[in-house]
Amino acid sequence: MDLQKATQTSRFESIHQQAIVNVLYTYGWCNDGLKKVILPYDITPQQFNILRILRGQYPNASTINLLKSRMLDKMCDASRIVDRLVQKELVVKNVNSHDKRAVDILISQKGLDLLEQMDEEVRLSAMIESNLTEEEAGLLNSLLDKMRG
Repeated sequence: MDLQKATQTSRFESIHQQAIVNVLYTYGWCNDGLKKVILPYDITPQQFNILRILRGQYPNASTINLLKSRMLDKMCDASRIVDRLVQKELVVKNVNSHDKRAVDILISQKGLDLLEQMDEEVRLSAMIESNLTEEEAGLLNSLLDKMRG
């Protein structure tokens, strides 16, 4: 869908402003698509992101600071999200053996099993495969990397 129609905007200040609005609008579109795909698994996109980070660290434990630094959504409260994942038994928290003030966070077997099931059933790339070729997706990645400098 055309950005001007989607945002009901008659014109943009500049092509650069349009590009920023387009990126932000597309982020919302992607996030909505992700929410729909993971809805059956009773987790949020932020919880999904943390579980994937923890799986990447596994079998090593992580800290809240590590999760915050690697999360896609920098505005969310990683501590609360981890607490919700602990309640769902997808994550385990333990006191760090070297520093009693620190907490080690580890994905549980139940969390690993959930991600394995999602790996088989959820294809995030399907959101754009029908609209972009591999070459176009590669170009998009390059342009987004270049935009962030």
